[in-house]
Amino acid sequence: MIGYATPGTNALPKAAEFYDKVLEEMGAKRTYDYESFVAWGVGESGPLFSVIKPYDGKPATVGNGVMIALKVDSAEMVNAMHAKALESDGEDEGAPGMRQSSFYCGYFRDLDGNKLNLFCA
Repeated sequence: MIGYATPGTNALPKAAEFYDKVLEEMGAKRTYDYESFVAWGVGESGPLFSVIKPYDGKPATVGNGVMIALKVDSAEMVNAMHAKALESDGEDEGAPGMRQSSFYCGYFRDLDGNKLNLFCA
């Protein structure tokens, strides 16, 4: 259903380096690398995750209540990616663990303050 998710950034090279580290845990590789945005994917036709400088030239800001969820294959992958985000100067927004009966997830904020959820169900 989701084609791509894109949070904004005010420091594209730094954000790209952060997500290189976090997303490599799930095998994602850069699929696009341009002056205004960088995108990662797994496989050839799957959804993409990208970071972008806002098109209107204004500063990127965090949307209150906005969150991007990345589905991964296992609780171990949630743990590894969450740990990598924190090691790379991301902020913890909820340690990995079971939420509800079969929803394992962890939350973090990236370098620009965007909130992400890593989950497996």
